[in-house]
Amino acid sequence: MSVLQLSIVLVIVLMTCAMAGGQQASGGHSQWPNGIPNDPAFFPLAVWVQEPKLAQDYKAIGINIYVSVGARQEELDLLRKAGIKAICHQSQRSLAFRNDPTIAGWMHGDEPDNAQGKPEGGYGPAIPPQKIIDDYHRIQANDPTRPVLLNLGQQVANDEWYGRGCEVTAYPEYAKAGDIVSFDVYPVVGIDKPDGENYLWYVAKGVDRLRRWGGGNKIVWNCIETTRISDLAHKPTPHDVKAEVWMSLIHGSMGIIYFCHQFKPVEDDAALLSDKEMSAAVKEINQQILSLAPVLNSPTVPDGAVVTTSNPLVPIDLMAKQFRGATYVFAVAMRNAEASGRFRIPGIENGSVEVMGEGRRLEVQGREFRDAFAPYAVHIYKITAR
Repeated sequence: MSVLQLSIVLVIVLMTCAMAGGQQASGGHSQWPNGIPNDPAFFPLAVWVQEPKLAQDYKAIGINIYVSVGARQEELDLLRKAGIKAICHQSQRSLAFRNDPTIAGWMHGDEPDNAQGKPEGGYGPAIPPQKIIDDYHRIQANDPTRPVLLNLGQQVANDEWYGRGCEVTAYPEYAKAGDIVSFDVYPVVGIDKPDGENYLWYVAKGVDRLRRWGGGNKIVWNCIETTRISDLAHKPTPHDVKAEVWMSLIHGSMGIIYFCHQFKPVEDDAALLSDKEMSAAVKEINQQILSLAPVLNSPTVPDGAVVTTSNPLVPIDLMAKQFRGATYVFAVAMRNAEASGRFRIPGIENGSVEVMGEGRRLEVQGREFRDAFAPYAVHIYKITAR
């Protein structure tokens, strides 16, 4: 096969794969009367294991959920005052607060699929999926009015993860052990590669896998890096974080959990807040998500748009929505290189394209428009017919 023929084949493949977003899990968050708010204007934007005393600071950057917290009266009071929901560990103590509307879900441990530490030192296999499923049924039976969140490790996306404790074939079973199934992978600082910035697309790979392993019936969330964690040589940039967030959403994630801790060179559990550049960037990302929440919470239109990339090595993935007479196309360049996209909008012969948040306008002519993408660029288009 010639280079030209190979390029043509790759473009065809990329066109086929470009529609990333899929339908939401049946019923979405509305399945639980005391769970995540059933409000089109609400989109879950969470932080992982943070102090409730910082709730007002996190609220100021758009956070609306605390994940993996205790359930003491003073903690719930602080979260309630800030207007932040909580996903708590379930215990006899926390069940005493089951009538508190601040609690929106129950946390089901963390990373049972990873190799588990042994009391005598070293590591053993993962916790068996059946044990996690049994625990899930117990948590669910104690309170069926709220969802149970299970968070899995980075092997969901990273097949080279040295800390894996199970075979990849176990994940469809793990997916049975939660209502909201999440995972964490931190491409820049957590996958043990010197060029982790070239693997941001791992977050999308993991979302795709979890949605498939859950049979389309599980709500999928995922965790996003915001700090260097323990990597002294690397740190995600605001541009990296924005790309990871929108890759996740375009591929069907229905909730974002920001990991805020730093362990080296100094320990800072709220390092996201300490980093003014990153916290400002996360605030901007969250503001855009929340402004578009009614659109994001609407059904995905599988045939609403198609994109062809100019660079066979840079897929451009997209998700299309229709809301109040407009077509919205969310698009992201999936690799660390430039490309341009030719978008075809089957339902609009001629129209106006607002590139949201960028102060630009394009035109649809003959059902098509074009736009350039810098490495990992995110563009959101609002398209109206003429």
